[in-house]
Amino acid sequence: MFSVEVRDHIMIAHSFKGDVFGPAQALHGATFVVDAAVFCEELDENGIVIDIGRAHEVLSAILAPLKFANLDETPLFEGQNTTTEFMAKHIWDRLAESARKGELGRPAEALARLRVTLSESHLARAWYEAAL
Repeated sequence: MFSVEVRDHIMIAHSFKGDVFGPAQALHGATFVVDAAVFCEELDENGIVIDIGRAHEVLSAILAPLKFANLDETPLFEGQNTTTEFMAKHIWDRLAESARKGELGRPAEALARLRVTLSESHLARAWYEAAL
């Protein structure tokens, strides 16, 4: 299996509902390093998985509305705990949509899987991975 991974980051603010979150129930900031990996079985005629430049552009566009946002005030996330896991799936969904439109420089049917990893720090991260 071949893979290409691109990286960006977002700085957000949010709070959580539920006693399990302890002090994180209060509004707090987070900086997520976002890694998006695309997997395929075979390289294309150019010897690539996807176009890395396009992948960077697509990931940047997906993250743009989230940068410096208070997710508690974002209508899209109303009533949702925007956990690291939840946000990984949210970003995965947008990336999958772009891949299916061919925006990564390769037909979606040539791609096997996508994985989006959000690192909260050097100690903790979460990801969502699924077949495309």
